[in-house]
Amino acid sequence: VYVTTAGIGVVPDGVDIRPQRARPGDVVIVSGDLGVHGMAVMSVREGLQFGTEIVSDTAPLHGLVAAMLAVCPDVHVLRDPTRGGLAASLNEIAEAAGVGIELVERALPVPDAVANACAVLGLDPLYVANEGKLVAFVPPAHAEPVLAAMREHEYGRGASIIGTVVEEHPGMVVARTGFGGTRVVDLPLGEVLPRIC
Repeated sequence: VYVTTAGIGVVPDGVDIRPQRARPGDVVIVSGDLGVHGMAVMSVREGLQFGTEIVSDTAPLHGLVAAMLAVCPDVHVLRDPTRGGLAASLNEIAEAAGVGIELVERALPVPDAVANACAVLGLDPLYVANEGKLVAFVPPAHAEPVLAAMREHEYGRGASIIGTVVEEHPGMVVARTGFGGTRVVDLPLGEVLPRIC
């Protein structure tokens, strides 16, 4: 069976969301809960029971992006953190832009069901695939208006600020832990899940 899909659209004039545009000071925002899709797929593929049903969060994000751009046409970077999860996307952006990224671990929106499933399986939610989510790098002066616009949209109600772009450790992503230390969030080795899409 062969399945082919294509996305067709128009990028508005003046909009440039390439990973190379991440700048020190940018605020990193995710549109909602992390790791939901990957855990939903794994539970079905492997027949795993986690005590609660985890349902995929697949969603069309064009309307959310339009709402964000209406508030801030100069959003620096947009990315869909699918394969390799949020960790892979952030590492690719950090390397492409030659900047560091610092996350606040306690700010990461990981639902209890996903966190518990990952704990059982020995996985880090940052490496689990997402589908109906995006990560945005926004100039600091526009972070709060963009966040507010995202939370007014049905696919951005769980949006939260999770970190900032820094000049230190270019090309590297680190997470500040709840204990005040930091840990390196490296690129995943291999794929946590067989390829989803």
